Amino acid sequence: MDVRPSERQRELMALARNLALERFAPRADRHDREASFPFDDYADLRSTGFLGLCVPAQHGGLDADYETYCLVAEQIAQGNASTALTFNMHCLTMLMMGVIADQMPMSPAQRERHDKLRAEKFREVIQDGVFYGQPHSEPVEQGETDTALRMGGRRFGTTARKVDGGYVVNGRKFFVSLADAAPYFATPAIRLGDEPWIERTLYLKVPKNAAGVSFPGDWDPMGMRGTVSRDMILKDVFVPDDGEVLPPGLFGAMYNALPQLSPLTFCATFLGLMQAAYDGALGYLTGQMPGSPGLHTEAAVKGHAVAEMLFALEATRALYYRAISEARVGCPADAVQRARAAHVTVQRSAVTVTQEAIRVCGGRGLLKRYPLERYARDARAGALMRPWTQEIATQQAWEAALGLERR
Repeated sequence: MDVRPSERQRELMALARNLALERFAPRADRHDREASFPFDDYADLRSTGFLGLCVPAQHGGLDADYETYCLVAEQIAQGNASTALTFNMHCLTMLMMGVIADQMPMSPAQRERHDKLRAEKFREVIQDGVFYGQPHSEPVEQGETDTALRMGGRRFGTTARKVDGGYVVNGRKFFVSLADAAPYFATPAIRLGDEPWIERTLYLKVPKNAAGVSFPGDWDPMGMRGTVSRDMILKDVFVPDDGEVLPPGLFGAMYNALPQLSPLTFCATFLGLMQAAYDGALGYLTGQMPGSPGLHTEAAVKGHAVAEMLFALEATRALYYRAISEARVGCPADAVQRARAAHVTVQRSAVTVTQEAIRVCGGRGLLKRYPLERYARDARAGALMRPWTQEIATQQAWEAALGLERR
């Protein structure tokens, strides 16, 4: 078994790492302090063609598949984790429209229509430089989809009423990354009706400036401050039929067929954070980080902790790389279990390694003049993010192991 990245993957990873360290990292502190969206990072993503990372080659993109995206995102996170996390929303939308949709069963008519609609959406990304947010989280009462949709939670408080030429959408989303920044938001909703719920799941392209769309509230969190994840209100928002990002019914079916779809892409950011924290600790201790004192007489005391950070990082990366290499529609149950294990391991290890980097470097590691405390704050966000919080993924893992998983 060879889990080493391919030559093409290594090429894209190197380009992403250079972009992250040379362009994103010097700006990350400012965006963190201001809780401001990194439009300058997105200008770089646009100019380098990375907005088209997961757009198929026949549509002018870089043709990255699911695994390749995760490897590239790990590199981007080493420059600015907030940029990586928001970039995930955009790339996941491209993957769902593209390579993941291609793995899903559709009728010939559905596939023909989807090919036509996504071609225009891909064109806008490549030619116009647009990007997408993904407002998935919403406050909604427990219902059928909470138990029947195996992606970890209640996603369908937002409703869509079918009208001539499109849909009228109403709902409230929260933790909407790229709020009022992305030109479009790939928005889950459920069509009102009496048919089986999965057939009524929708995934709709909502422009940020559409009538009835607003982003109220303040944004002043502990970590991931550059994501600007405010609420999103949809009040009688009209979405035309050609605003379907996926054919009706495919959103729910896709997450049931590939439940690790978004959790593992989120994890790439936090794996990158671990690498940044480890590299940062080494830079601080060896005097290579600007303003750091360097290592004096403490090598014997701190060296062991540095080694433990390395062991945690490499063990976590090995499990994660195995999990993303297996991620595909209809993958076997043991691959889903490994994905859960990888997800929880990444989230736990990210907190441990980023905090250990501060402890190893000493009191000055808490100062905002160094990036170590930002890494630790950002890492805390990972355990809280749906669809798989640590608690949800852990419960699903033991239920599956004991034969109690919901069907």
